[in-house]
Amino acid sequence: MQRKMARYTQAKLGRLAGYSTSMISKVEQGREAPSDGFVAAVARALNIAPERLTGSPPWETIEEDGPLDGIGELRAVLAEGRYVVPLEPPALDVLRSEMAGVDLAYRNDQGRVALARMPGLLRQLHGALHAASADRRGAVLSVLCAAFVTTERLCRRFGFLTLAPIALDRLEWAAADADDPLYAAQAKIKRARVLMYHGGNELGLRLVDEGLALVEGSGEAPNAVRGYGHLCGAVVAARGLRPGTAAEHIARARELAPLMPGESDRYGTLFGPVNVGIHACAVALESGEPDRAAREGTALVLPPGIAPPRAGHHWQDVARAQLQAGRPADALAALRRARAAAPQQTRLHPSVRETYLGIAAAERRRSESTGAFGAWLRITP
Repeated sequence: MQRKMARYTQAKLGRLAGYSTSMISKVEQGREAPSDGFVAAVARALNIAPERLTGSPPWETIEEDGPLDGIGELRAVLAEGRYVVPLEPPALDVLRSEMAGVDLAYRNDQGRVALARMPGLLRQLHGALHAASADRRGAVLSVLCAAFVTTERLCRRFGFLTLAPIALDRLEWAAADADDPLYAAQAKIKRARVLMYHGGNELGLRLVDEGLALVEGSGEAPNAVRGYGHLCGAVVAARGLRPGTAAEHIARARELAPLMPGESDRYGTLFGPVNVGIHACAVALESGEPDRAAREGTALVLPPGIAPPRAGHHWQDVARAQLQAGRPADALAALRRARAAAPQQTRLHPSVRETYLGIAAAERRRSESTGAFGAWLRITP
């Protein structure tokens, strides 16, 4: 629809976006699920926001589970910028505990709970900052950094991509004077992730390098941020069609992963050996190797304690790889595993909807299981 409104042929759009006419045709016919890189390139070629192509945020699906508590207030807090209207804060240790609770809710696929609690926490943290003595400001700002990190993740989780850069602006502001220097590195690396949605892969790679250069020291915390940076760099490079650079980042991440005590929760990185395996599969998929991504992704053993959204995202990628490899039944099986791991995330993610439509288009006869999954997504092919 957007292509036709722009009066582009499939060939012209493919040329401008850097994809073949065949790929454009397959996506339009629902026979192939578009990657985030494809969406970013096509949106840029059509001069529209990526959300116009993905239908994000999926309001109809969101509201079937009730109003999205907190989003209006979160918009207001982000719009207020440095002039946030504060709330009377409890002690800083109480605020740290509340922040940990919000992060735990996010980690456990309870994004609605995390979102509802975040605006009030941000206002209380600004209240704490106003009341802090000069020697305590850095400590408060570090907790604010953690809050803005999770705010950006929530914005992406629910499809509010235009809010994510604002949250990162606030993260950079807080990180400048925080007593934890690792947040400054996080801010650059997370900016690279957001730039992927807009095709800004070259700038993203530069920011990853700058972020990695800021990380000093050894131990779990700096190595978790380093590893997270390399995994981010690998995906950005793959989407920017630089497989050699992607492989280098994966190799560096593999060297760091054994230093972690499992999958580290430090700074929300979830970095460790399994996450390296998950990202290696995602890089193979983005690099045009769906068979390898499907094979390695299916064989990867996820530990019971892995964060549900991380597991869900992995199986979403495996589903897309299986579909691209011409195995729609295996793709549906992977989507069902994504649903079992992280139902809230899976139901909201735009790639899941596109993958499901591709599965339905590839089937000669609609199976009962495919129809049931579509009903859960509230999609009628």
